[in-house]
Amino acid sequence: MRMLQIPWRGPASAILLALAVIGVGACVDPPGGGSNNPPAKPINSDPLTTALPVEVRRLSQTEIDRTLRDVLLEPSAAGSRLLTNDTFTPYDNNYLEQQSSAALVDALDALAADVATRVLADEVSRAAVIVCDPADSNDDACFRTIVATVGKRLLRRPLSADEVETYLPLLAYANEDNAHYETDFDDAVEVLLRAFLMDPEFLFRIEVGSPTGEPGVRRLNAYETASRMSYLLWGSAPDDAVLAAADDGRLDDADARAALATTMLEDDRAKSQLERFHAMWLGYRAIPVPASLSSRFNTETNALIDRVVFEEKRDYLDVFTLSETFLDDELADHYGLPRPTTSPGWVSTAGTERGGILSQGSVLASFSKFTDTSPTQRGILVQNRLLCLPIEPPPPDANADQPPPAEGDAVCKIDRYLAHTASTSCNACHSQMDPIGFGLEGYDIQGRFRTHDDDNVDCVIDGSGALPGFGTFRGPKELSQLLVDKELVGPCFMEQLTSFSAGRPLSIDELSVSEAWHERFVQDGRRLDTLLLDMVSGEQFVTKRDVDVEDQP
Repeated sequence: MRMLQIPWRGPASAILLALAVIGVGACVDPPGGGSNNPPAKPINSDPLTTALPVEVRRLSQTEIDRTLRDVLLEPSAAGSRLLTNDTFTPYDNNYLEQQSSAALVDALDALAADVATRVLADEVSRAAVIVCDPADSNDDACFRTIVATVGKRLLRRPLSADEVETYLPLLAYANEDNAHYETDFDDAVEVLLRAFLMDPEFLFRIEVGSPTGEPGVRRLNAYETASRMSYLLWGSAPDDAVLAAADDGRLDDADARAALATTMLEDDRAKSQLERFHAMWLGYRAIPVPASLSSRFNTETNALIDRVVFEEKRDYLDVFTLSETFLDDELADHYGLPRPTTSPGWVSTAGTERGGILSQGSVLASFSKFTDTSPTQRGILVQNRLLCLPIEPPPPDANADQPPPAEGDAVCKIDRYLAHTASTSCNACHSQMDPIGFGLEGYDIQGRFRTHDDDNVDCVIDGSGALPGFGTFRGPKELSQLLVDKELVGPCFMEQLTSFSAGRPLSIDELSVSEAWHERFVQDGRRLDTLLLDMVSGEQFVTKRDVDVEDQP
């Protein structure tokens, strides 16, 4: 293929031409995007059918990469390579943190050009796009077929006949006589792909819906529902089967949505999505350990999640209490546990302080600081992520970027951290965090058991800790059991999952929604697969509330 050289700026800009043809701008700022204003208070008396406020959501880097991989068979992760990192709060899909800018438009243009070039240079991905055999470089019938087919997959809805026609000038443009370049059919498709990949309907999840009769509440159409399902369960675009269910009107029916979601949960993309949710929730998506060790940690943790949720369909809280873990020989040696009979394989942790996800290297390494474990950071992990209790930031004059200094007799690490309690201004928060971290000090930054400080054998680690207000524990196994026995982790998990689904933190007024879902969760035997089916088949999932509508009397 002779690539068509088109500058981004200037009268010959194919992208500007394409955007002018389809009548949209290069980027749209979501209504209220970047605002931290709380959403309107839900007015429905039943929390499980309350329509939640939802704004326009831009695809995250990962959602873009997965969409390009699944729709165009383009696996180069262009979003991660070319776009600015998303803000994790702790999830990357929080639309209240998303901002549009000229720099973003430039980065998206670079992404579109890069992906279009890669797709047409690769035999497999090219076949996924050029779905017909063009008779010549000006075959408008074949081009229409490509516009309709690829456009539906990327924009996640069918294009009308009139919309398809609006893209035909791109074919004519690519075939204009020009002494500086020669063209072929692929050049027109390249420009088309660049136009689609810069289209707001590709970059954003735009839900319009239709009025329901209840003020401010709208019901999603079938294709908007299909996108909600696929981005929740897969983190990617709806495939042809999901779009076909929207075509047939099946997604208007709750039972049909549940049946389709059952099939979607059997796909490996569902496993990958849930694994990634946990990595963001518990903070181990990026940890300060060597890559080979990080890979082993992830394999161990993902095996636990997959076994509990997908393979054995157990009580979800077994993720925190299961007394087996998945190891290869190297990781078993690293932990000081017996090697599996077959490597990799499941190994019992009975008789040790290990048990469940909190005892795995992925989580133990995630909230560290100063090249060592931090009792404070580990306490924040438990309070923020497992109890959903926010901890106020340190005062402006606190030097939070340095470990507590060794002053006087405070040579050992625990003594240095106990010095926090000597200050009235520090004690109020540190008394809620540090005692939790003290109970995990028996495990180092790489998840290995230890009996003394890394740099001082005379500083013996007692390993006892406390969950303020709930009891004492020793090690991650007892902490996990305490969280489960006191029924603390389940409600917070549901708040986290509901926030992730909504694409933003819940407001105080909306906590009744996650509480109601937790009650349903318990009724379902705390099976996460069943809960997800309940969520996508429920009325709440197919409705939205306008953000700017006040409660009606």
